[in-house]
Amino acid sequence: MFRSLARNVMTNLLTVYRRYGCRRAGWDYLTPIIKSILLLAALSVAGCGLLSKQDGPPRFRRLNPDDIQDAVPRVEPKSRYGNPPSYVVFGKRYHVRSSSVGYVKRGIASWYGRKFHGRRTSNGETYDMYAMTAAHRSLPLPTYVQVTNLDNRRRAIVRVNDRGPFHSQRIIDLSYAAAVKLGVARTGTARVEVRAIDPRRWKKPWRAEHPVPAREEHPNLYVQVGAFTSRSSAERLQARLRATVNDPVRITATPGLEHALYRVRLGPFIDAEYANRLSEKLAGLGFGDLQLHTISEIVE
Repeated sequence: MFRSLARNVMTNLLTVYRRYGCRRAGWDYLTPIIKSILLLAALSVAGCGLLSKQDGPPRFRRLNPDDIQDAVPRVEPKSRYGNPPSYVVFGKRYHVRSSSVGYVKRGIASWYGRKFHGRRTSNGETYDMYAMTAAHRSLPLPTYVQVTNLDNRRRAIVRVNDRGPFHSQRIIDLSYAAAVKLGVARTGTARVEVRAIDPRRWKKPWRAEHPVPAREEHPNLYVQVGAFTSRSSAERLQARLRATVNDPVRITATPGLEHALYRVRLGPFIDAEYANRLSEKLAGLGFGDLQLHTISEIVE
């Protein structure tokens, strides 16, 4: 939008300038306006610009860390893009390593999610926050690394296909899936060790054909659509939902200091993917404040 507006304004002003000269075009007077428009256009393009949406986890879908599979190292050629000898970001020059062999470093890991989901990575691929990938300032693209969370000893293998993080205290930016697997998604950052993997020498660890689940939990999953201090408001929303979907709609009352809170929920569901799709459908129909909840017991 901003780029199109800037182009149109510039085209019209240059036409007037060519026909009538600087004075008739009001060039000196309009220069600040042009600069402002171009600045807005630049901000709309910038991945980390002021006009960007706030980053974070996906709005509805949640991942189970025990179900997330590591990236599988394989021999790949260097990417055509993202591997210059050096590059400059925010006035600082970074040098790309010619090889990842022997790379081991400890520092702080962060992660990035839905704000960049679907955008282009430094090596020309599309960022998928559900894939086991990461961003690194100097390792050649792609590089496979093993990341160990030094606080909880969880480990994950990720494929580096992007550049970043451009923060002096951080050494790697994890995808959302990798952050969940390592237990970093909730804390935002964590102390980690990053160790490069040589795919030619890497051996896939043996796993049982039917591994035992790490957790024996069978939670009930609910989609909360609204919460009210008035039961009549909750009942009106319940009626709207029953006219829209065929799933059970419940109203639960939670005691409060002054008034009870009446929560309107759909469920329970066993299939998390179905709950996610239902949430997206309801959001598209204009239902707001949707939340996924795991509740062991609901009393009406």
